[in-house]
Parts: sequence; structure tokens; C-alpha cells
Amino acid sequence: MKFILNVLWLILCGFWMALGYALAGIICCVLIITIPFGIASFRMASYALWPFGRTTVERRDAGAGSVIGNIIWIVFAGWWLALGHIATGIALCVTIIGIPFGIANFKMIPISLLPLGREIVPTDQPFATR
Repeated sequence: MKFILNVLWLILCGFWMALGYALAGIICCVLIITIPFGIASFRMASYALWPFGRTTVERRDAGAGSVIGNIIWIVFAGWWLALGHIATGIALCVTIIGIPFGIANFKMIPISLLPLGREIVPTDQPFATR
């Protein structure tokens, strides 16, 4: 079932959202000082491309650097990606078949705003149920 949901997600919105994250990652990697943001953006691109069967959990070793980094991320890239999730979520909720995918888009908004200090894990791992 996860495979079917992921394929439908990829066709309906996953490719375009992953492309947005990859573009943000490339821009961040061009500027040397923002390479950690680029790495986080590429990690989120893989999650936006194939999200079903995976979830995000807080990293226990994330500290004040993640908080400061997330604030900088929100200002420069996070709100653009969150707007993308809002737009595609609303567009998907127009159809009955797209409603679960629209809800999944809305669930990805907090992750797109605060990606640092989070880790993507399979849902069948014990520590992923937090």
C-alpha cells in the first residue's frame, strides 16, 4: 500500500515539491556558509519525493545551533516551501481522491519550516513512534 501511495504522491505533487527542495539546496550549497542548510534541504527533498512509510523525529543531540539555524531557514527558504505545500495541499483537496494527499501536504508544513534538528526514519522502527 505504501508503494501505491508513494507512486500517486510522486505523480500528483511529490516531484514538484522535491524539485523545490532541491533548488533550495542548490542555492544554499552555492553559498559556502549555508551548506548545512543545503544538506537539510536535500534530505527533505528525498522525504518530499517518497514520504509514505517514513516519518520525522526530533534528534536528541540537536541544540541551540538548530534553533538559530531554523530561524534563519524560515526567513530565507522555509516560508517559500511552506507556501508550496499550502498551495498544493489546497489544490489536492479540491478532488475527493486528492484529499489524503492534501492532508499529507499540510502535515509537511512544520517540517518544511523547521528542518534542522529532525531526522527522517522509517515508520516501522521503534523510535519512530515518538
